[in-house]
Amino acid sequence: MHVIKYDHGFSRRHFLGQAARGILAAGVLAPLWATIAARGTAAAAYPDELLSIDAYTKGKIATGHEITADNVDLVRDLLDPIRYVQIKEMGRRLKVVPATTEIMKLSPWEYLEATLRNKGQAQFDTTGNVVTREGKPWIGGNPFPEAKTALEVFAGLTLSWGRHDISNYAIKEYDLDPDGTVAYLYESLWVEMAPVGRVVLEPKPYLPGHEDKLRYQSIIFPWPNNVKGTAFLNIWPYDQTQFPELYGYLPGFKRIRRYPTNQRFEPLIPGSDLYLSDAWAAGDPFLTWGNYKIVARGPALAALSRNWMADQPNWERGVHGGAKGQSFWDTAVELVPEAVTIEAEPVMFPRAPISKKQVTFDLRTMLPIGMISFDRQGKAFRSFDGAFSLYDEGGKSVMDGAHPYWSWTHVHAHNIQTNRITRLQQVKKITGGYETVTNDPDSYDRFLTQSAMVRHGS
Repeated sequence: MHVIKYDHGFSRRHFLGQAARGILAAGVLAPLWATIAARGTAAAAYPDELLSIDAYTKGKIATGHEITADNVDLVRDLLDPIRYVQIKEMGRRLKVVPATTEIMKLSPWEYLEATLRNKGQAQFDTTGNVVTREGKPWIGGNPFPEAKTALEVFAGLTLSWGRHDISNYAIKEYDLDPDGTVAYLYESLWVEMAPVGRVVLEPKPYLPGHEDKLRYQSIIFPWPNNVKGTAFLNIWPYDQTQFPELYGYLPGFKRIRRYPTNQRFEPLIPGSDLYLSDAWAAGDPFLTWGNYKIVARGPALAALSRNWMADQPNWERGVHGGAKGQSFWDTAVELVPEAVTIEAEPVMFPRAPISKKQVTFDLRTMLPIGMISFDRQGKAFRSFDGAFSLYDEGGKSVMDGAHPYWSWTHVHAHNIQTNRITRLQQVKKITGGYETVTNDPDSYDRFLTQSAMVRHGS
């Protein structure tokens, strides 16, 4: 007989006690990152009840089961309120898979190596930006893996969205009406490049001449024909008190337009329920938001692994739920032993339609696993939940250098007030021959300049 040393209430008491004292240190039985550095796994930092859904629910839900309307109340405390409604009232289902404890399977390999290598070298300068001990831009990996404050958690996320030096995501988007009908279909290529904090591409850690920039990011729409050639370019200063420059190219006008800052809280294309501000739950410079605080702490359910559709030639996945059976992606989730929910307010966006957002992070990797925003009256407004995976399944792999590719696989954005849903999935290839690739050094010239926008729109 296996004797459980720590009962079901031990972890709850631990999290409540830390929250009451304002402590964010990760790990229940031992400090998390010391355990990871020593063993390469987070398992020894947590009791059994936080490493297995079977143990957490005392066998009422087990690995391989589905979470449905019939049993969701057993894990309601592991879900955000909107996902709970989606399951309880809209027919969403979540497949439970084993928890991932090997930390190197939860982010790109080189990003995690840099996180360990550079731990302890980050600080905030007098303006609030993240710099090294020498006052230079950040050098790669998460600057605050052992974050002590809510601001440190958000700073680490904002500095590197996809955790690769360069990411090209081929995307299919489905925008649903309130009755569950797919009203709009789009294909796009999303490209993001980090000119600082580079961990793979030479020269590193900085691209010479671009040290004052944090990110170049573009999105190009090759299909359908009514938006073909439409493109947007986002150029982020490294200084997080400054707003990104946002440019758009509309083929019908054959010119580039600069958009105002508040465009970050509006869809870029008809039918979509996604804002630029939603990107990676940190789509704006972190110092344009404020009043960061921890509002919740404890385990969670999140889609961290086994979400790559290896057996599908274009990686496309099935759907279910909603009035027409098309509202939600098929998704695998697992138990996250320790998560933290951070609240922030858009203090430099006086006309923003939201009053605050709450983002939940896997405290082991500081990866965002869900977000809810609230309208100006404080009511739940929109949710954003993504799924991730190592692209290594069933003997098939997509390689990223010497290691399997890690990335997001699919996303839901749900306006709970209008019941409009936008679904995204990362696929292998889209119209125009655009493909998902990582760390392609030619991406800047091909996709991340104003001349590139015009070229793709012609």
